[in-house]
Amino acid sequence: MIDLIIPKKTRTYIPQDLDIKWDNLSPIFDELLNRELSTLEALEQWLKDKSELEAALEEDFAWRYIKMSCDTNNESLVQAFQHFAEEIEPKISPIANQLNIKLVNNELVDQLDQEKYFVYLRGIKKSLELYREENIPLFTKLQVAQQRFQAISGAMTVHINEQEYTLEQAATFLKDVSREVREHAWKSIQQRRLVDKDDLNILFDELITMRHEVSLNAGFENYRDYMFQALGRFDYTPKDCYEFAEAIEKEIVPILKEQAEKRSEALGIEALKPWDMEVSTTGKPALKPFANGSELIDKTIACFDRIDPKLGQMLATMKANNLFDVESRKGKAPGGYNYPLAETGAPFIFMNSANTLRDLTTMVHEGGHAVHTFLTSKLELNDFKHCPSEVAELASMSMELITMDQWDVYFDKEEDLIRAKREQLIDVLKTLPWVAVIDQFQHWIYTNPGHDAAARETAFKQIYSRFGAGFTNWDGLEAEFGNAWQKQLHLFEVPFYYIEYAIAQLGAIAIYKNYKENPNKALQQYLDALALGYTKPMNEIYETAGIKFDFSVDYVEELAAFIKNELSLLD
Repeated sequence: MIDLIIPKKTRTYIPQDLDIKWDNLSPIFDELLNRELSTLEALEQWLKDKSELEAALEEDFAWRYIKMSCDTNNESLVQAFQHFAEEIEPKISPIANQLNIKLVNNELVDQLDQEKYFVYLRGIKKSLELYREENIPLFTKLQVAQQRFQAISGAMTVHINEQEYTLEQAATFLKDVSREVREHAWKSIQQRRLVDKDDLNILFDELITMRHEVSLNAGFENYRDYMFQALGRFDYTPKDCYEFAEAIEKEIVPILKEQAEKRSEALGIEALKPWDMEVSTTGKPALKPFANGSELIDKTIACFDRIDPKLGQMLATMKANNLFDVESRKGKAPGGYNYPLAETGAPFIFMNSANTLRDLTTMVHEGGHAVHTFLTSKLELNDFKHCPSEVAELASMSMELITMDQWDVYFDKEEDLIRAKREQLIDVLKTLPWVAVIDQFQHWIYTNPGHDAAARETAFKQIYSRFGAGFTNWDGLEAEFGNAWQKQLHLFEVPFYYIEYAIAQLGAIAIYKNYKENPNKALQQYLDALALGYTKPMNEIYETAGIKFDFSVDYVEELAAFIKNELSLLD
């Protein structure tokens, strides 16, 4: 029997039992800073030792974040996270910058294997370009302020039928066959969000002000231009994002408009309202692919095992090591994530399941990230594992589609399986305009940093309307319409991390297209690409996956046509 318990990694440089306190870290950083690097062998060993320290620090921070998001009401967990953000990270930043300078100024750096280190060194040089000491306290303030979004959102609950629900749990009522039930649930959720609207607007104004200051300190006109550099977007520009949005508007929005018209006809509703978009048009209750969080984990392990036993073993290892927290509850932060544990070599999956189809897709999505974490765990340097989001999300979004052929694990009835696949393919298309909305909204926000909350709301409405506004009628719901952006945690916590979802969604569709044609070859190409981590430029990683790094109108049209055809096969 395979032993699934992950052994503690043996360290070769830092103490095995290192307590993450600054008094313990300072001598280690000093040693790295002062070490003589007179041979190529010494330089490469220095890189490995530095990487070992970085992995330990990343994992320590990861656990502080994970524990805090699992229980946002626990003040000691919040304080542990804030201690790292306020007392440790600000001290690390200047020394990390000095270590980067030490590396690039070493006369032996050009003798490093350029194919192996090209992407890594490119990132180091960009980091040096952007580093400003005056931004360190701002980054600390931002990290602490961003956490307030979790606390505010995690406290949101509603009462339906005299029972308290988190917003994720309450959203299951949006699939109820009774329109009255759906409307009540939707309005309850939105009214609860509006209670905290002003507090979140005040928080967002604070974040924008600090982010703009960061960009000015670094010599940029606005935070948008700064973040394109900070995120290492070497492969596309803001102009490309605008053109991508136009392609989505031209090729995807009409398909979804057509689907909305079919929905309207099937439901016998002349004007679809926001609470009419999740219910099944079959007139049947919402799909229940699993009964609880434990069953979701077990069924997903079985699903991954069918695709490739090695993939199933990865998730089984996570289960054996208690690396899941999947059920929604009061006081838990919203959303879902896969957090890599840099030293352990495995990830932690966090989500808010309410036993719906969306939760199934969230689990296989995060499972794709988890596979990526395992496949890159043995890469030589910790930085080799730091993939750009366009690659990271390719891993997760492709898995949503690749797993569909095994979804009978979750559904006993063929008709339910067909329904699930159909809903998933429509969601794939729906992802693209919403991503375009959030991305274009962010372009507006950060190129107009002096705006107020009212102007922000007006801009959001205009942008959302351009992409169909969810293809629903918002008459009489103006306050809810203008506030719809506040549910998107990325805007608060990870600014400018969103266009990657659309880029990766196209890539995932292309991988799925290959998978339908030749499953074994496409799966191997996908896994080979993920195993590269970030040791190759992005376009080469996409090529290894057997697809193009492309989001032109023609490519969007080609892949949209493929999904449209797949949908027709399910009719």
